[in-house]
Amino acid sequence: QVQLVESGGGLVEPGGSLRLSCSAVGNSFDISAVAWYRQVPGKQRELVALLASGGDTTYAASVKGRFTISKDVTKNTAYLQMNSLKPEDTAVYYCNVHVFIRTNLEFSEYWGQGTQVTVSS
Repeated sequence: QVQLVESGGGLVEPGGSLRLSCSAVGNSFDISAVAWYRQVPGKQRELVALLASGGDTTYAASVKGRFTISKDVTKNTAYLQMNSLKPEDTAVYYCNVHVFIRTNLEFSEYWGQGTQVTVSS
């Protein structure tokens, strides 16, 4: 079993930066692909950024050039660096991690608990 712990959200002024972290805690697993999603009330959850197992990245058009997704396999942690933040980036951000469980040789998917990001002056 793997648990994800998110951190790094908060209130920031327009033009500011935040870095979200998503730490995977458990035993005998390897992180494969990681992604960040966001959701605002009344709307569907949307993909913000994806880091595939092979290293390819995909970004939503609205964040391309401002956000950077990365992972540190030594720390079992995924990151989302968010720069030049805009009010429309305000949302709850969720990490999504695909892991390979070495004990049963299976892939599993997990979601973080969500962290609020508010961009406002």
